[in-house]
This record gives sequence, C-alpha cells and structure tokens, in this order.
Amino acid sequence: MTDTQATDQATAPWSTKFFGFPVARMVVAILFIAVPFALVAWLLNLFVVDKGMRRVGALLLTAVVAGGYYAYVRLIERREVTELARAGAAQELETGLVLGASLFCVTIGVLAAVSVYHVTGRNGWALMFATVPGFVLGAVLEEIVARGIIFRILEQWLGSWIALAVSAVIFGLLHLFNPGATLLNAAAISIEAGILLAAAFMATRRLWLCIGVHFAWNFTQGGVFSGAVSGGQQTGLLRGRMVGANWITGGAFGVEASMVAVLVCSAAGIALLIAARRKGNIVQPFWAR
Repeated sequence: MTDTQATDQATAPWSTKFFGFPVARMVVAILFIAVPFALVAWLLNLFVVDKGMRRVGALLLTAVVAGGYYAYVRLIERREVTELARAGAAQELETGLVLGASLFCVTIGVLAAVSVYHVTGRNGWALMFATVPGFVLGAVLEEIVARGIIFRILEQWLGSWIALAVSAVIFGLLHLFNPGATLLNAAAISIEAGILLAAAFMATRRLWLCIGVHFAWNFTQGGVFSGAVSGGQQTGLLRGRMVGANWITGGAFGVEASMVAVLVCSAAGIALLIAARRKGNIVQPFWAR
C-alpha cells in the first residue's frame, strides 16, 4: 500500500471503512431482506387464515425479498442491480426451468429404471399448481441470499473457487435446520446444489438461471412427483413410493439426498463451470490480482 493509499484509507468516512469488510456487507444485505420479510410474514400469519390467500402471501413475500435486495444494492453498493436486470431475463429463466426439470426427471428416471421409484396413482392438477407460490418464494429467497449475497460478495474478496467452496458448504449446513436433516443430507446439498447453482451464477453473472433451476427442480420433485423437498413432504400431481436404502432414495429428506441426484447435478455443475471458465468469468482472489 502506498503512502497516498494509506492516507486515503485513514481519512475515509467510517461507513466506507465498515462496508469495506465483505462480511459486514453480507450481514447488512441479509438484514435488508430479513427485517421486512419478518415483519410481513408476521402480519400474514396474524391476519391470513385462508390457504389461497396464504399462497398470495408467498408471492408478496417474494416481492419483499427482491425489493429488499434491490434496496441494498442501490443504497449500499450504489450500482445498477445487473444480476436481476430484465433484459434477457426471460431467456435465462426459461433455460433454468428446462434444466432444473430435466435434471430431476433424469434422476427420477434412473431411480424408476432400477425399480427404486414406483408411480402408484394420481392426485390431480389443482394440488400441483398449489405448490407453485411456495416454490417461487423458496427459489427467489435462497438464490438471492446464497448466490446474490454470500457467493457474490465472497467471490469479490476470495475469488471464484474459494467462494464456490465456502458458499456451497454454508448452503448445505443451512439445510440442517430442515426436518429430518443429517450431515449426509447437508453434504449432498453442498455438492449438488451448492456447486450447480453457484456455477449457474458464474456462467451468466446473473440470478435468473439460478432461480429457474432451483424452482424447477423443487417443483418437479414436489409439485409433480409429490416427493419430500429438503425434508418437507409435498402433495402434487402424482403419487409414488420409494423402495431401497436411504443412500439411493434420499430417505425422508427427499431425492436430492440420493447419490443419483448428486451425480446428475454434479455433472451439470461441472459443465456450467467449464462454460464460465471459457467465458472468462473466473474471478481471482484479491491477493492474486
């Protein structure tokens, strides 16, 4: 550091010094989302009883999450929210929806081919569509926090590869709070989803592909096949049953804890990482720049 740089740093406003710490920025960004989210969720739980209105409430909370992130980026980082820009969003979202649904269908197809998964009946379209708002909220909330905040800010500091590893571990560990979760479940989420979704962000430098993949996987798993999603049992279009050991079925946590899902999603994640590297989207750590 030169004498001029040292003097500039010493005389910088306290806010500049504070937000110069990546961890501080992550905490503030999460608070921009968590505070209004908690307030609106509390009001919804207090006054809304009807299930249909609760689904509308999930969409309202989705808007709160996106609005909180927009506010943080504009007020604190003072830049355009390029990772959620509308130009090209539809194409990236559509690609993510196709990819996420395809990955789950390949996974469940393999399980059906080896007589692990069996369709036993049908519930109806209404139950399938009823799952959409909750999965939209989950995809937007988790991708903005995990990829838009944690991965992106860590990457600016520690580079792509360390940020990928750290954010994947954090994403997996957060799932330990879900019903019936184990360390093996968390490890599976870290490897398959943590890497796949961060790679999707690296390849596009935007959140739309990540959100599409995340939503489509969960919706296909829970809304179509009525499987548990990260420990939460869902009722969707089809009824089915799993037969086999937890390492291949995923157990009560859901198919995402299956070794088949880990292999399928890891392959897709590696492909996206290769695409990101070819585009020159790998960020070096601060000490190597």
